[in-house]
Amino acid sequence: MLSDVGAMPPIENSPNPKPNPLVPLPIPAEDILRGVDAVLVTHTHRDHWDAAATELVPKDRIIFGQAADETKFHDWGFTRFQTIYTSFKWDGIEITRTGGQHGTGEIGKQMAPVSGFVLKAAKEPALYIAGDTIWCTEVRDVLKKNDPEVIVVNAGAAQFLQGDPITMTADDVLRVADAAAQADVIAVHMEAINHCLLTREQLRAKTLDRVRIPADGRFAF
Repeated sequence: MLSDVGAMPPIENSPNPKPNPLVPLPIPAEDILRGVDAVLVTHTHRDHWDAAATELVPKDRIIFGQAADETKFHDWGFTRFQTIYTSFKWDGIEITRTGGQHGTGEIGKQMAPVSGFVLKAAKEPALYIAGDTIWCTEVRDVLKKNDPEVIVVNAGAAQFLQGDPITMTADDVLRVADAAAQADVIAVHMEAINHCLLTREQLRAKTLDRVRIPADGRFAF
């Protein structure tokens, strides 16, 4: 998401109707993109891929993503979209698509499809990017099968006026930490979008020192 602070309308039907993003980019978008070889896209909800990204990301940049988004990127003029059906190897990195549940019940069905990814490379820690998902069987199975050393979860407990959260709650993040006790768990996707209600302070109080919770513009390590 590369829009200026407040450039997009609020996500509708949510209890905090403020324009998005809630915070500015830590550095200019052009600087973020400088030197980037490829982009990995979990899905194209506008808090993950916005109109500014479509405009600013070079059209010949390699984009990795799910099959459901391939046509969109072609229509937007991107010439090097690579669908990850199951797994794909690029530049020494094995990228494996994983599933998840972007909420429960009818809301979860409407929010789908989304993807996560596991990245593995020689002499590097295995990285699991869970994407927009709650704690579910798919996440548990990824942890068991891949034994990732670094896990990035989208917390924030994003929610509408009706229904359950559609991203991880504090309890969900704790379940990840319990299931992967030896991994570094990093919680992101917080306090930047109007429907994300779980704050860093609340998550930190729940998880204590078991989870890394980087501030805006900061890296986890």
